[in-house]
Amino acid sequence: MHKILVSACILGESVRYDGKNNLLKNDSLHQWISQERVIPFCPEVACGMPVPRRAAEINGGDGHDVLAGSATVIDNAGFDVTDEFKSGAQQALAACNRHNIKIAILAQRSPSCGNNTIYDGSFSGTTIAGSGVTAALLTQHGIKVFNQTELHEAAHYLKELDLNEIR
Repeated sequence: MHKILVSACILGESVRYDGKNNLLKNDSLHQWISQERVIPFCPEVACGMPVPRRAAEINGGDGHDVLAGSATVIDNAGFDVTDEFKSGAQQALAACNRHNIKIAILAQRSPSCGNNTIYDGSFSGTTIAGSGVTAALLTQHGIKVFNQTELHEAAHYLKELDLNEIR
């Protein structure tokens, strides 16, 4: 049975930058929790960042660009927190490797976890197409990343993984 890396904030842990959570109540997610498939993870907490902490956004691209060294992660006070975000991403990848995880459900728009959209780096609430640092690293290593609005697709992909394991 395949494990799933899930953003801790989606599971109700108050680990977001503002000390809040993104609790998601969903039948599939509840079933996966009861099956002990879910591995909760927050890259920003894993790398030692406090809760609450300053908001951060990617400046100059997306998570792929951060990993390539051509973009940075800056907090709203102007401090460069790129190394922390890269460390959190590496720790998420290590957790996936430890548990043989091939699927992750991460919080949308986050500079760590966003898989389709992130904030543009201006702290204006404007979003752009792109991935956060953790989502980018996991994707680069063949882990399929979904966000909390894509649980139907994630459930379908998980079913495929489980069927392929049986064959």
